[in-house]
Amino acid sequence: MAYSHFSSSSAFNVPLIKHDVFVSFRGTDIRTNFLSHLTTNLKRNQIDFFVDDEKLHPGDEISSTLLRAIEQSYILLVIFSEHYASSRWCLEELVKIIECMEQYERIVIPVFYNVDPSHVRYQKGTFAEAFDVHKKRYEEEIMQNWKCVLKKTVNLSGIHYPSKYR
Repeated sequence: MAYSHFSSSSAFNVPLIKHDVFVSFRGTDIRTNFLSHLTTNLKRNQIDFFVDDEKLHPGDEISSTLLRAIEQSYILLVIFSEHYASSRWCLEELVKIIECMEQYERIVIPVFYNVDPSHVRYQKGTFAEAFDVHKKRYEEEIMQNWKCVLKKTVNLSGIHYPSKYR
């Protein structure tokens, strides 16, 4: 159930809360394992969540529905996995997530799923490889914005799964 005490819009034009949790993830990495367990447990605990199940195509713009779902979620769960940064969609979601954290005081919780947080923070390993590919397609300003939101997210208290990166 969505948090009813956050359901009214104030003079600051804060979006209404519709979902308890928005989950940002790289589908190819976690959709059939970690994500299915997570959503089962969210349902079991009657937590209203938004998971984007639509197939997204390279070059498409993020839909207004997706951006609205991010704005209308109280908790923004970012699941960093091996290929998270290879997805422009994931990085654009993360930009919106950090914007909502800063503007609307949404709670952002990073989860490091089989990923060393330092690889996310400093774009090492598969994160470096992804940015090498992105720099051929995207302007430097966009790339710097993505790097900035990655660092902001990693600096938040998060969850390491499995716990080998504690």
